[in-house]
Amino acid sequence: MRILLFVLFCTLLSSCQLTSNHSTQYLTVLHTNDNHGRFWHNEKGEYGMAARKTLIDQLRDQAAQKGHAVVLLSGGDINTGIPESDLQFAEPDFKGMSLLGYDAMAIGNHEFDNPLHILEKQQQWANFPLLSANILHTKDNTHAYQPYALINKHGLKIAVVGLTTPDTAKIANPEYLGDLIFVDPAQIVESTVTAIKASHDVDVVIAVTHMGHYHDANFGINAPGDVTLARNIAPGTLDMIIGGHSQEPVCVDSQGNPDTQFAPGKACVPDKQNGVWIMQAHEWGKFVGKAEFKIENGEKTLISYELIPVNLKNNHDEYVNPYIKPDAQMTTLLQPYQAFGEKKLMGSVGFVDGYLDGKRDTVRFKPSKLASLIIKAQMAAVGADFGLISGGGIRHSIEAGDVSYKDILKVHPFKNRITLMQWQGGELYEYLKTVTSFPADSGAYLQYYGLSFDYVDGKLSNVMINSQPLDFNATYKMSINSYNASGGDGYPSLVNMAGYKPTSMTDAEVLKQYLQTHSPIKVNLL
Repeated sequence: MRILLFVLFCTLLSSCQLTSNHSTQYLTVLHTNDNHGRFWHNEKGEYGMAARKTLIDQLRDQAAQKGHAVVLLSGGDINTGIPESDLQFAEPDFKGMSLLGYDAMAIGNHEFDNPLHILEKQQQWANFPLLSANILHTKDNTHAYQPYALINKHGLKIAVVGLTTPDTAKIANPEYLGDLIFVDPAQIVESTVTAIKASHDVDVVIAVTHMGHYHDANFGINAPGDVTLARNIAPGTLDMIIGGHSQEPVCVDSQGNPDTQFAPGKACVPDKQNGVWIMQAHEWGKFVGKAEFKIENGEKTLISYELIPVNLKNNHDEYVNPYIKPDAQMTTLLQPYQAFGEKKLMGSVGFVDGYLDGKRDTVRFKPSKLASLIIKAQMAAVGADFGLISGGGIRHSIEAGDVSYKDILKVHPFKNRITLMQWQGGELYEYLKTVTSFPADSGAYLQYYGLSFDYVDGKLSNVMINSQPLDFNATYKMSINSYNASGGDGYPSLVNMAGYKPTSMTDAEVLKQYLQTHSPIKVNLL
């Protein structure tokens, strides 16, 4: 009898142990963001999708050996940044992501750098969903894109909700947004998650976002980002946020401040707000983020986190981690795209005798010689008296020496067209009162040529066109690109005004033609 009781006790204990093991599950979340056309490795052999595939395949195998479910997510902005990709509307990038096995991505603001039919084509190239719950149609407030995805992996039911920065409405090209509106992410994510949980028994809820991580919710002139979202939703709404847009490694110290000691190959602790883990893997596929979670009785515990470098080098030109051999299948897929792009871009189109600074912390803060060259080219193309653009439209510098078409497309990746606006002096003054008021550290920051003015304490004065005082009764011709002319970056829209004349010339074509005609360019004379 005692033996029988003992066997029965052991059987029950074993059953309990099996039940306990079954209720404890593990999830590995892999993530990247802000690809910006970097399907191919750079000139130093860093990152690139082929090496990324080798790494992700290894991480998947390691997770499988430990019995983990695995999801691979992207924080968006696949488009825009590398001419070889831009010329092909990021086809190699989306097809490369498909081969990598992404489960979902957030739609980023740069997904609207092209007409909407291009985004539809990119959705076809991707064998995974492009998500955004807070992009709606104006006419009926229906979702313009798939709001969420339900993923079943290794017995885990995972809901992934996509969110896009509301800033897209002002920083994307208004011509390409159609009837789309971008609503408050916090409100839409709560209602979306509530609806998901009412219909589905999910174990994990993830927001994959393209909104930016701003430490301690200090988002400044930007739309609120992931920290604000986490703080403004009911506890338990989300388990984690996989982000993008601010293009940083989200690593914090023990006080939750930015970890200033982080560098490739070093430890990283992600942010946590209101019980929600927030993660971002810098940009361009430089890192693959890897988070391991233990899930037990509804509780999610972060076991480990890493930002794993993808063939990044230090200042001594040494790999910070062991070299990752590029995957042969991915290389075979992407090589024809790279070769096509290189052929299109080879050869010099001009020469500059000095460095033209297009760095973000220049063109959004102070007048730039590169901006002067760009605007002179646009003025010449349409016969303008003066010209202007927003600093955020300048995306790269130009080195001294020969300039290739690829160099130009790095500066001008957006295919904006050049337009002419004819003003009466009085109307022009009212327009300038707005555009000269945009602050530094914003994409709207004004770059100009053939124009001078004083702007002090919110007042515009001493306006000069080509060194002559503005005459309210005179007529002036202004060059401006189609993005700013149609309201991009918050500029007043000109497209329905009587003096507005669009052209079919793009900013890149115009700059190329100007360099071909006027080289060598002497930087000190700009």
